[in-house]
Amino acid sequence: MARDLQTSLLRSFVTAVRLGSISRAAAALGLTQPALSQQLRKLESATGRPLLYRSPSGVLLTRAGEELLPYAERILSLSAQALIETGRALTGRCSVGLLEDITVSQLPQALADLARVHPGATLEVLNLSTAAMREAYDAGRVQLVLDQVPDVPAPPRWTVRRPLVWAIGQGVDVATDPLPVVLFSDPCTFRTSVLETLARADRRWRLAFESNSLVGVLAAVRAGLGVAAVMPANLEPAMACHDADALPTLPDIELGLARHPRTEGDPLIDAVETALRRLS
Repeated sequence: MARDLQTSLLRSFVTAVRLGSISRAAAALGLTQPALSQQLRKLESATGRPLLYRSPSGVLLTRAGEELLPYAERILSLSAQALIETGRALTGRCSVGLLEDITVSQLPQALADLARVHPGATLEVLNLSTAAMREAYDAGRVQLVLDQVPDVPAPPRWTVRRPLVWAIGQGVDVATDPLPVVLFSDPCTFRTSVLETLARADRRWRLAFESNSLVGVLAAVRAGLGVAAVMPANLEPAMACHDADALPTLPDIELGLARHPRTEGDPLIDAVETALRRLS
């Protein structure tokens, strides 16, 4: 008998990964924790491989989970668009400004899938500085912006909280005093969160490396230069911290979605906004 991947199971899996916690995912989906855990076990049974590492501090992807995640997100995105857009061909252009940490996830793939379903539409994803993004938004060059709430160019019409986790370089001893830290260049909310968290925990630290890009930060962590704060979707398995007490818990960040007021009622912008909300 052919095996199927149920969308409900995939949604539970993706939500647990995005929120970094079974308890947070259960609350977001309106399920009990035992019910969500059962769905995750069913998905693991269907794939024949463990998909998540579970610990008191949350969940992390196994290698099999890493391989499944992009397919799961694309299946969910296409399923949603098929239900919403069946029988309606969308045309026009939509430019979306995204936080870089989201851009390296599967959201751009979801938008590419949407464009494939609607070949008359043109979609664009932009990574710009906060000032440049605000200028593009004010000029109508960008119709949607998904970024950290302090950086969105208008009052957000929708917000969501997402966790930050520690990424640890190979060979880095987190008990080292001072702790070697890899930071995003200032100004950056991630940077502020790391430094405030270490200060509250009375942990001494030294700046080992800094970069204004996620690519640079991850490269430094891979090189074993120190520890950094990243979103769970960008955490590579080799960087995971398996000791919940090794480092102080990082706070959540708040993402916000702004939409240019002149786009109200545009069906293409509606569809893109739906995709952003569903997968962010």
